[in-house]
Amino acid sequence: MEFQNLLYEKEDGVALITVNRPKALNALNIDTLLEIKMAVEKAAADDEVMVLVVTGAGEKSFVAGADITYMMNINALQGREFGMLGQEVFRIIETLPKPVIAAINGFALGGGLELAMACDFRVCSENSKFGQPEVGLGVTPGFGGTQRLPRLVGSGMAKELLFTGDTIDAFEALRIGLVNHVAAADQLLAYVQNMARKICFRGQIAVRFCKVAVNEGLQTDIDRAMSIEADLFGLCFASEDQKEGMKAFVEKRKANFQGA
Repeated sequence: MEFQNLLYEKEDGVALITVNRPKALNALNIDTLLEIKMAVEKAAADDEVMVLVVTGAGEKSFVAGADITYMMNINALQGREFGMLGQEVFRIIETLPKPVIAAINGFALGGGLELAMACDFRVCSENSKFGQPEVGLGVTPGFGGTQRLPRLVGSGMAKELLFTGDTIDAFEALRIGLVNHVAAADQLLAYVQNMARKICFRGQIAVRFCKVAVNEGLQTDIDRAMSIEADLFGLCFASEDQKEGMKAFVEKRKANFQGA
């Protein structure tokens, strides 16, 4: 499978998707969104892939936003369809059974921030900038920004960023909980890949069940969420990973998980 707007690599259980339109600051057009969808589905179907990392080409930009030159000439119906495409692709990322980490190098604005927020967590470089500047263009965020941002940073901070369209730096993003870590620009990818490989050595059934429990639990009340957790916890005991993990702990050795 060949891609025109992104790169796809795989090594040691980690798949790396790089949005590769550096001259356009990796802006998202329809073709790029469709390729991201195909790449994520490729990672989902590959049993060798345990963690997915998403980043952007070059040092200036993760993804600077959606393609304004396309959006400026579309009507209301086309705008809705474009928004729904972005929502569909990012929801596939969000619900992917495998962990997804955003490695944010530079601008993560508009659709770029929405892409990052669809990932399970985010690590950025010191030179990164974040924002939902859509109101300055006369539109709202369309790829999930009005929904994921308040879930991550709280409604008050989210509304401030959405209403003002202001851009914040890496350390403010860290302070408000938008990113988990800030790394030196030249160490970002290595930092994220080390985190990804650490996850690869854990029990994969348990890792995936953790993702399901968090995602589904956040969408319901605490009592139903606890029931979801109990069900998944119980299912772990039907796995070989559970037997190996606990046996290795008792025997004071590293577990050799097989994902079964």
